[in-house]
Amino acid sequence: MVYSASSYEASTKFNDSAHYIKSQAKATFLGLIVMGFVSKLDYHFWKKVYLPIYLGSIFLIFLVKSPIGMTINGANRWIRIGGMSFQPAEAAKLGIIIFLAVLICNKRKSLNSLGGFINCLIWALVPTGLIYVVTKNLSSAIIICGIAVVMLFVASPRYWYYILGAVMVGGAVAGVIYLVSSGILPESMSFRLGRVKAWLNPEAYATSKGFQTLQALYSIGSGGYFGKGLGQSTQKMGYVPEAQNDMIFSIICEELGLFGAVAVILMFLILIYRFLVIANNAPDLFGALLVVGVMGHISLQVILNIAVVTNTLPNTGVTLPFISYGGTSVLFLMMEIGIALNVSKAHSAE
Repeated sequence: MVYSASSYEASTKFNDSAHYIKSQAKATFLGLIVMGFVSKLDYHFWKKVYLPIYLGSIFLIFLVKSPIGMTINGANRWIRIGGMSFQPAEAAKLGIIIFLAVLICNKRKSLNSLGGFINCLIWALVPTGLIYVVTKNLSSAIIICGIAVVMLFVASPRYWYYILGAVMVGGAVAGVIYLVSSGILPESMSFRLGRVKAWLNPEAYATSKGFQTLQALYSIGSGGYFGKGLGQSTQKMGYVPEAQNDMIFSIICEELGLFGAVAVILMFLILIYRFLVIANNAPDLFGALLVVGVMGHISLQVILNIAVVTNTLPNTGVTLPFISYGGTSVLFLMMEIGIALNVSKAHSAE
């Protein structure tokens, strides 16, 4: 799908229709090596290095503003080290999974109190806030915070915290949507408010903020039940921006139809189900929390990506795990899969 979605842009921009797939293949190959290594590394090793990993991921975020920071498509979210570029946000996602798994195990009893719960949450809010403030990457900030909430939800017996939090967040979001739709909050205040306005009425912004969303919807609608056929998309020919990245699900729908879209969703559901099985059978709480964190990361990213592509949520840059183009993403995702595999092996060995 990366090749199919990117071939036109790669051909016009780089005079090589396989430019993106070559890059993705290299990253995937490296990711498989990393996954194999991590899957053989006892997952208890991460307990020994959780603090350096957490602090290191925060340090990488600040490097975005250093001379090695990179700006791509107007976004300053990358750094280049040794000829390779990657997003510190991806490292922060893995860092918070490992760090919180150790922290929750160490402070399990204190989670019964509101103070202990907030203390754990604050550690997660640090990289969340930095990702948002330093790199202006709201989607990654939401995912990091979401990972923390999922892990704490599994470990904490006080579910009313989450009920109260969900009501407060839901009320705040509903309030913002009302204020934006009624014009009380002008979209000129922030480009994100403009995205909310375009989400509510994309046709009114067909040539600006709503262009990508509308083109993705045209792509989805034209696919029908079984699609136009692999490689037959017309929307990828310059109509859907970032067709191989954030919007690749729309190209899947156009070329493979509803059948292909459901097949992709089912594969993710099977993967998430397997995470649940591994976490439930993990030898200890630490292993279970690591797998729950990985599950939370992947499931949240899948939900957000598909919701954005189908205009269920306002447009924000979220890739579809394992499918969208992006070397950094696939490398760290494969590393997370390696951790889950090691936890699974540890159970099988007992």
